[in-house]
Amino acid sequence: MSRPISRVSKVVVAGPLAPFVVAFKSRLGELGYTPLTTVNIMRLVAHLSRWLDAGGMTVTDLTGERVEQYLACRRAAGYVGSSSPRSLDSLLELLRSLGVLPGDDEAAPPWSASEQLLASFRGYLLVERALAPSTAAAYVDRAHRFLTGCTAGAAVAELTAAEVTRAVLRESTAAGSVGSAQFFVVALRAFLRFCFIEGLVRADLSAAALSVTGRRRPGLPAGIGQADAAALLSSCDRRCSQGRRDYAVLITLLRLGLRAGEVAGLRLEDLDWRAGEIVVHGKGRREDRLPLPDDVGAAITAYLQRGRPMTSRREVFLRAIAPIAALGRGGVSSIVRRACTRAGLARVGAHRLRHTMACEMVKAGVPLPEISQVLRHRSLVSTAIYARVDLDQLRALAQPWPSPPRPSQSRPSPPRPTGAGR
Repeated sequence: MSRPISRVSKVVVAGPLAPFVVAFKSRLGELGYTPLTTVNIMRLVAHLSRWLDAGGMTVTDLTGERVEQYLACRRAAGYVGSSSPRSLDSLLELLRSLGVLPGDDEAAPPWSASEQLLASFRGYLLVERALAPSTAAAYVDRAHRFLTGCTAGAAVAELTAAEVTRAVLRESTAAGSVGSAQFFVVALRAFLRFCFIEGLVRADLSAAALSVTGRRRPGLPAGIGQADAAALLSSCDRRCSQGRRDYAVLITLLRLGLRAGEVAGLRLEDLDWRAGEIVVHGKGRREDRLPLPDDVGAAITAYLQRGRPMTSRREVFLRAIAPIAALGRGGVSSIVRRACTRAGLARVGAHRLRHTMACEMVKAGVPLPEISQVLRHRSLVSTAIYARVDLDQLRALAQPWPSPPRPSQSRPSPPRPTGAGR
């Protein structure tokens, strides 16, 4: 029995959205939607177009609030499927790209002074400090928390050292861990230095953010064994496209020791097949050229030839489910966790595979400076934590604990008195 074939051409769109049907169908194909899903989306668009026409509205009236209003009316009418605003995101993006709707920046409401300050701080972290977007977002979140907790109505120019100290004490009390409070202090110091550089405060108040002390000694960096690593790779079904992608991601993490964000940031132009090298975009906009092992190159080639969707995107690893987009850092960690579940292992993150490679190099007797080069650490101090992994060598360096002297079996007799009194 043959499977029924859904045809998008059977969906007739009338009303304000009719002129954009052809372009929208093409966009859905580029995003990797299946024919059946495309039919469902086009039916939603046809219903939306009729709703706009019945209300005497045009395409330019299709704002975010209008979409929410339409979906509420759709749910009230008894429709169950496609009731989320994300169902129409692709349509709104197309209309913005065509200039029919204003862009996100144009449609955004006017920012407050605090929002403008935080946006400038984020730009400073990305451009001047060259922080990763995720780290910059975490810094901005702490700065926003600091501004929210300050005295109501107090401007940035009126900040005092006492206000900063109170914020640190308040965070130290409310924080769930020492590390969280310490990270707040780091972000707050960066924000206060930025305010001083921009001339928003008269003095540099970063010194008023006192350090938070506590027992926060990191444990030993733990990797996984070679048997577990082999089990992770074997859990990938390389007969399907998603399995080839997952296998390529896992073997890249294990063999090259990349971070999850570095794997997600790989682009097609970063693969130099003739030279057998790969360009890695690391922290602080650092770029390093690493040798491309044969097994890693073979896994990536298999994915590119028989697993990667046909798209114009330049990222190496893409999502397997539409809409087709780059695989983010969270997606890389999700691949590792799902592989652990399939292999029957305890769930670990992508960074544990980076520790695995470093621990194996320590066991093989590789000097720490060479491990630091492979891991692309800026300072040897970051690599020094792996010196505590080789417990056998550490035991050889340990001195025996001195034992107290044992008392003798017989007590000596006291000296006999001498002199005239004898």
